[in-house]
Amino acid sequence: MNIAVIGLGLIGGSFCKTIKRYTKHLCMGYDLYPEVTEQALKEGAIDRCISPQELQQADFIIVSLHPTQTVAFLQEHAKYIAPGTIVIDTCGVKESILDGVEAHLCEHRIKFVGCHPMAGREFSGFSYALDNLFDHASFIITPTAQTDPVAVEQVQAFAQELHFAKVVLSTPDEHDRVIAFTSQLAHVVSNAYVKSPVLGYQSGFSAGSFLDLTRVAKLNESMWTELFLMNRPSLLIELENLIRHLNEYQQALEQNDRERLKTLLRDGRILKEESLKRDQ
Repeated sequence: MNIAVIGLGLIGGSFCKTIKRYTKHLCMGYDLYPEVTEQALKEGAIDRCISPQELQQADFIIVSLHPTQTVAFLQEHAKYIAPGTIVIDTCGVKESILDGVEAHLCEHRIKFVGCHPMAGREFSGFSYALDNLFDHASFIITPTAQTDPVAVEQVQAFAQELHFAKVVLSTPDEHDRVIAFTSQLAHVVSNAYVKSPVLGYQSGFSAGSFLDLTRVAKLNESMWTELFLMNRPSLLIELENLIRHLNEYQQALEQNDRERLKTLLRDGRILKEESLKRDQ
């Protein structure tokens, strides 16, 4: 199979390296910055460079750009993609992407499948791409009524070929509602948490809990701004839930209410333990 990866940052670059590690597929690459494509070629992450005008050479295309770039790229370059080609994206929102490209790609008889690899690091760019980034990750597929079911099966098989630990089928709406909680809210909280004036004094006072909570504060603000705004209704619901619960802890502390505080902490612990059991 001839695979083209568009966008060779952390995720796209990791797709290239993983394809080369686990498969015999031909991997072609394109990045908005030519020097990145050349770096990928030099390191052996891709077999050759490809231009958007050469996309008809690909049987399978992975578009790994920022959300608005993904929509713009597919709108502009669909005319170069051969009918019947499977195209997937890697964006952290699904309804906005599908609204932007699905109908247009269907007109060109391109088999688009919305996807989201649940993997990442607190670094960005090809230099941080890994050939094992997806080994313990979930791969989410969000088919719609317009999605070719055979294409979904092929994408699922491809994810398994790349050693994703789990493939999850979801609707675009469910994906965006859940991801607002599991990913986007975590980035907001982490980014807000480090704004404490005490941050400058944490050296020597921090351990695992600090590192866990602050890891994703180091983010790409341009990309995450797009993701937050594209999923604004769901993220606002999660923020409202969090603020309401934080207010409960604040009130218990202000009132020196030991039993209330203990109950709140116990409730959170039980919810976490139940969540861990479901994941086993």
